[in-house]
Amino acid sequence: MNAPATSLQLVKTPLVWNNRFHRLGERFFTPLAPQPLPKPYWVGKSQSAAALLGLNDGWTDLPGLLQALSGNQPISGTQPLASVYSGHQFGNWAGQLGDGRAILLGEAQGWEIQLKGSGLTPYSRMGDGRAVLRSSIREFLCSEAMHALGVPTTRALCVTGSDAPVLRETLETAAVVTRLAPSFIRFGHFEHFASRGQATELKTLADFVIDNFYPACRSQPTLGDNAYATWLQAVVERTAVMVAHWQAVGFCHGVMNTDNMSILGLTMDYGPFAFLDAFDPGHICNHTDRGGRYAFDQQPQVANWNLFALASALLPLIQDQALAEQALKAFDPTYAQHYQQLMCAKLGLAQTADTASLIKSTLALLRQDRVDYTIFWRRLSHARLSQNFEPVRDLFISRSAFDDWMLRYSEHIAQSAQVLEADLMLKLNPKFVLRNYLAQGAIDAAQRKDFTGVSSLLNVLSCPYDEHPEFEQMAGFPPDWASHIEISCSS
Repeated sequence: MNAPATSLQLVKTPLVWNNRFHRLGERFFTPLAPQPLPKPYWVGKSQSAAALLGLNDGWTDLPGLLQALSGNQPISGTQPLASVYSGHQFGNWAGQLGDGRAILLGEAQGWEIQLKGSGLTPYSRMGDGRAVLRSSIREFLCSEAMHALGVPTTRALCVTGSDAPVLRETLETAAVVTRLAPSFIRFGHFEHFASRGQATELKTLADFVIDNFYPACRSQPTLGDNAYATWLQAVVERTAVMVAHWQAVGFCHGVMNTDNMSILGLTMDYGPFAFLDAFDPGHICNHTDRGGRYAFDQQPQVANWNLFALASALLPLIQDQALAEQALKAFDPTYAQHYQQLMCAKLGLAQTADTASLIKSTLALLRQDRVDYTIFWRRLSHARLSQNFEPVRDLFISRSAFDDWMLRYSEHIAQSAQVLEADLMLKLNPKFVLRNYLAQGAIDAAQRKDFTGVSSLLNVLSCPYDEHPEFEQMAGFPPDWASHIEISCSS
C-alpha cells in the first residue's frame, strides 16, 4: 500500500504546485514516481535554497519530508515525470538520452523541484538510475557555492543518503540530491525533437520557453521581427555571460555536452567539475575526457559549438539561416565584454582599452609559475588594502617577472580614473572555493556518517568572501595529494 502524501508547509499554508512542464503532454516525458530509497537520512541541507520555497527554518522536521525527498512518499500536488531529450556528448551525436536518474516532482513558488538519483526511468539506458553519496555531496555543495560566488546556477535544497549499495568503480552507497531551477530544460530537449522531425513538438517547447522565460522576445523581437531568432540570441547571450563567470572564477565544468547545457544559461549537472588550484589554462578536470575537449581554456569555444548545435535544432522555427547566424554572432562580444568586466574588477580597475593586455599578461604570469589562482587574487586584494605586495610576490618563483608585472599594474592604478576601493576587491575575489580536496574530506567523513564536514563547508562556501578565521585551513594551499584526485563521469 502506498504511503499517504505529505505536504511541504510554508509559514501558514501548504506549498502550491503549478506543474507547467507536465501540461506540455506526454510527448515530452514519461509520468513516473521516484523509486524508494531504503532507510534514508539527512546528509546536507541548505536554508538559503529552502528560503526560495518559503520554507520555515525547521523545514527538515516536517513530518514525512525526509521520506518524500528520498522518493519514498508522494508529495501532495506533485505530478512526477522523467523528461526526454537527446544531445551531443563529447562532440558526437548520442541520440536519445533523457532523465536517466532524475524525477521532476513539479513546480512550486516558480521553482522546478527535481530528485536526482531517484531510480530507474525509461531513459536510464544501461544505468541503474541511482546517484552515489560522493557525487551527490559534490553537486549539493557546488550548486550552493556557485550561487554565493554570483555565478548563474541551479540550486540544491538537500542531500539524503542511504546505506543501499550502488556499484560504480567500487561499491558505494546511494543518495538523492533535491535540486531547484526555474526550468531544467536543456539544449538537448530541442535537439531531440528536431532530430526526429517533430516540428509540432519543437514549436510547442520553444513557445513554452519563450512565453514563460523570455516573453520580451515575442513582444519586442529585435532580429528581423523574428521571435525565435531573437530568443536564440538571448540564449546565446546568457550562455556567454555564464561562461565568462566560469573563466573568471576559475571553474571547470568538465562535461559540457549539449544535454548538460541549460536553456536559461544556468550552470547545471555538476559532475566532474573542479576549481583551479595551480593556474593551468589547459587543465582537464574530467578523467574521462582523454582528448581534453572540455579543458578549462576550451570552455568558451565549446559553449559556442553547443550553441551552434542548438541553432541548428531551432532552424525549422527561425526559417532564416542568416538570422540564426546573426544570433550566434552575439556570443563573442558578449563573452568578451563580461569577461573583461569581471577580470578588471578582480584587478580593482575600471575597464579601459588597454586593460585587456594587462589581463592577458597577468594570466601568463600565473601560468608561468603555476601560481594558485584563488590565493593570488585574494592576496592581491589584501595587498591593495595594506599596500604591502610582498605576500603576492612570494607566490612567484620568478621574482623579476613579477616585479615587471607589478610595475605595469601600478601604472594602471596610477593612471586609472576609476579604481575600485581595496575593500571592494575583497568582495570580488573569494577566499574560499570548493577545491576537490575539501569536497573529498567532507565525503570521506560523510561515508563514516559524520556530516559535520558537509555542514561546515556549506557554511563557509555560502559566504566565500568573508574571512572565517576559524576555517583558515580551508583557504590554504592544497596538499600534495590533492593533485592526484581523479574525477570522472562516474556517479
